[in-house]
Amino acid sequence: MSDNNKINTRMIAFETLLEILEHGQFSHIYLKAVLDKYAYLDKNERAFITRLVNGTVERKLQLDYIIDSFSKTKAKKMKPVIRTIMRMGAYEIFYMDSVPDSATCNEYVKIAKKKGFTGLSGFVNGVLRNISRQKSEVKFTDLCTKYSMPQWIVDKWTSEYGKEQTEEILKGFYEPQDLCIRVNLSKVTREELKEKLESRNISVRICDTIDSACYINGYDSLASIPEFNQGLFYIQDYSSQLVPYRAGIKDTDKVIDVCAAPGGKALHAAQIASQGSVEARDLTEAKVSLINENIQRTGATNITAKQWDATEFDQAAENQYDVVIADLPCSGLGIIRKKPDIKYNQTEESLNELVQLQANILDTVCKYVTAGGTLCYSTCTINKDENENQVSNFLSSHKDFTMVNMEQLLPDSSHDGFFICVMKKN
Repeated sequence: MSDNNKINTRMIAFETLLEILEHGQFSHIYLKAVLDKYAYLDKNERAFITRLVNGTVERKLQLDYIIDSFSKTKAKKMKPVIRTIMRMGAYEIFYMDSVPDSATCNEYVKIAKKKGFTGLSGFVNGVLRNISRQKSEVKFTDLCTKYSMPQWIVDKWTSEYGKEQTEEILKGFYEPQDLCIRVNLSKVTREELKEKLESRNISVRICDTIDSACYINGYDSLASIPEFNQGLFYIQDYSSQLVPYRAGIKDTDKVIDVCAAPGGKALHAAQIASQGSVEARDLTEAKVSLINENIQRTGATNITAKQWDATEFDQAAENQYDVVIADLPCSGLGIIRKKPDIKYNQTEESLNELVQLQANILDTVCKYVTAGGTLCYSTCTINKDENENQVSNFLSSHKDFTMVNMEQLLPDSSHDGFFICVMKKN
């Protein structure tokens, strides 16, 4: 990578981070749009941007602690442009080794000048060079700083899981993870797909616990993989693929997914219920369009998408479905690895609102389950109020349901944090 290109990729990362950290853009959505815009960059340059952006967001609290240890002006008091530059510089110095620290400092001084802060370029240079010289002396003594997790979340999980288990959870978010895909078994076997992808120098690992799952690595972009565009596989996390299996869907079942976008679980259900039918619902026209787009790409014929607010009771659906999938809006704190800014955007108040929303939806959609049918409730979080406690409250007020199975997956190298509970209607 030439020096000019390095400056260019850092500037792209800087502009991206400014939008995410200072203007509230969602990291996973905004970064994808940026990478799509700069699709002409080579694979290494795109990987550099991705790592610098995600890493800086992921470690934000820790980076501010580092900056505050070396700067009289604390991070929260800095101008947004300078704060972003300092966070990026600190991240590169601590976690990346593409160039020497001295060169890293120089690059961020250049960005400060380009953005009109020549007067602060000496400050940027001085603080970053001090960080570089003394980085081995920096110690992170508490979980909040060590893992860049807001204190209220650390406190909550410590009270629910204990300190030792909480640290294991926090460590899990930093473990590298290959992309999990669901193979479209109606079009190709896993072995056939593995052979096709490996011929394109994409590494493939077959999952030994779910017969539809594989892990891939070493690709540039999904759009550049013909097999993806042909609908031979679908991006779907391991834990998400568990839902249709745990729900016990049979080939003739009538299934409804009440919060389905982008449609992964519903499409998977349609594959299993090959002689039955699936209805995939979501709140907005945009989400329904996304489901339809994925239905079209995968070629599924026994599934339809419909716009519907899950909190609104649909009398026509009452007692009509063998399986109701309720993968509901949640705090998302199980998927911090994929959406690192989510931990900073949630509050205790917003979490409580989600708990009430989940309860309202469950109270509504459980009426769609036919006698002897199944309600499968899932979330991508690890908070007990949204998971075990939510189920307990539901069962205490819905005596016609019995719990069959409940499991909480904690984040590790093979999957994100996830919760699944299967309940039968008597």
